[in-house]
Amino acid sequence: MKSTLSRRKLLQSSALAVAASAMPSFAQPKPATGKPSPVRLGMCSYTFRNFTRAQMIPFLKQLPITELNAKDTKDHLPTDPQQEQAAVDDYKANGIHLHAAGAIYFRKNEEADVRAQFDYVKRAGISVIVAGDPTPETLPRIEKFAKEYDIRIAIHNHGPEDKLWPGPLDILKDIKGLDPRIGCCIDVGHTVRAGTDVVEAIRAVGPRLFNMHMKDLASFTDKESQVAVGAGKMPIRAIFEALIAVGYGGFVDLEYEIRADDPMPGVIESIAYMRGVLTGMGFKTEA
Repeated sequence: MKSTLSRRKLLQSSALAVAASAMPSFAQPKPATGKPSPVRLGMCSYTFRNFTRAQMIPFLKQLPITELNAKDTKDHLPTDPQQEQAAVDDYKANGIHLHAAGAIYFRKNEEADVRAQFDYVKRAGISVIVAGDPTPETLPRIEKFAKEYDIRIAIHNHGPEDKLWPGPLDILKDIKGLDPRIGCCIDVGHTVRAGTDVVEAIRAVGPRLFNMHMKDLASFTDKESQVAVGAGKMPIRAIFEALIAVGYGGFVDLEYEIRADDPMPGVIESIAYMRGVLTGMGFKTEA
C-alpha cells in the first residue's frame, strides 16, 4: 500500500508541476474570480477499456472525476438490461454520473435496430448518444427517435480516414436542416488531423455541440503521436475560451487512447494540466 500511495503522490505532484510549468503558455493568468469553471471535465470510459468497472471506479475517484461518458466495453455499460442496471446502480452508489454513452454504432438503417440503441441509453438515464457511424441516409430515422425519446445525438468525427465526416464542419453541413437534437461530438485530435481549426469549429458548431473528446497530439498529421494533454500542440486554453464563448453546457471528456494497460500516469497529467489552465483563467476547479 505504501508503494502505491507514494507512486500516486509522485504522479500527482509531477502532473501539477507540468501544469504549473506551462502557465506562461496560458497567456496572462487572470485574478481568481472564485467562480466555478464553466468548462466541466469528464472521462471517456474507453480510456480504461482494458479495465473492468470495478477497477475503473477507484481510478475515477482518485482523480477525482465524477462525470463519465460510458461505452459498452468490458462491463462499463453492458447492453443486456439486467447487467446494464447493475452498472448504473454501481455508478450511482459511487457518486458517478453518466452524462453520455458512446461511441454507439448504428449498424443498420432499420427501425428495430435504431430503437434498440435509444432504449439502451434511456434505461441508463443518459441524455446524449455519441454516434460513431451514422450516414446521411440513416439520419432521418435517427432524428425520428431523437424526437420521440428526447435524447440528443452527437455525431463523432473521425479524422481523414472518415470518408463521410472527417471534421465537425462536414457534420454540420448535413445536419443543419434537422431537429436541434442532432449535433456534434468534436474529437479535437481527429479534427486537427482533418486540417480543421478546432477553435473555429467550436464556434461554427455552437449550439449543436453536445460532447467533446479531448486529447493532445505532438503532430497534427500523425494519429500515432498522441501524448498527455499539455505535452503536445493542442491549443487547450483557446479551446476552453471558445467553449465558454458559445455557452457550451456539456462536458469535455478526456479520451486518453495510449498506454491502455497503464493509463493513469497520462490521465493524471492530462486532468491536472486542464485544471491548471482553468485555474490560470481565473476559475475555481473541482479539484
